[in-house]
Amino acid sequence: MRVLGLFAKEPRPGRVKTRLAAESSADWAAQVAAAFLHDLVDRLAGVEAWRMLVFSPPEAEGYFAELAGDRFTLTAQADGDLGRRLAAFCEDQLRAGADAVVVLGTDSPTVPLDHVEQAFRELERADVVLGPAVDGGYYLLGCALHPSPLSPGRGARGEELPPIFEGIAWGTSRVLADTIARLADPAWRLALLPPWYDVDTLDDWRMLRGHLAALRKAGIDPGVPRTERLPPPP
Repeated sequence: MRVLGLFAKEPRPGRVKTRLAAESSADWAAQVAAAFLHDLVDRLAGVEAWRMLVFSPPEAEGYFAELAGDRFTLTAQADGDLGRRLAAFCEDQLRAGADAVVVLGTDSPTVPLDHVEQAFRELERADVVLGPAVDGGYYLLGCALHPSPLSPGRGARGEELPPIFEGIAWGTSRVLADTIARLADPAWRLALLPPWYDVDTLDDWRMLRGHLAALRKAGIDPGVPRTERLPPPP
């Protein structure tokens, strides 16, 4: 079973896209977050997997239920920092029988769906797959259970999650480097996707707008209509 998780926050002003908001306004940044979220839900709905919308805060379930419809199953994010929340989701899904879990956030609305499919293929042989982001983090994480010496064979109860959820400087340009350092043991098998970009700052926003314009000029539909309709920053 393939599980695809989309981690998302309710797009409330002041709660999302804080770096973008600091350079523009909280209301506009929330509009950006909402557009990214809606476009990604529409785009990822075509991926053949058990699709899950992993939302925050818990009281926003009604908002996400209306957004997801029958395209995604809803589950609330666990408590704690990003590492704890990612670990809880991945472990729950793998222990429930998933062969591979791929997780995305909502900061990369234009991420190619081919990268998502490649991630699932890579997890047939690798324990961890990462999509490096140009800001030093990653836009995609995938993992499969690693057999322990006492429980050989994929799917055994004694398997353990990759050690990539603790000791990470979340929200910094060190995330990818810290994650790779946690995989120093050669027993861990890592696969990499092509780099892509997140949108967290106004400079990122300008790069996104240029990319969308270039795609249109080249005759390619970016597949993010709500993002394309966003007004310029105030």
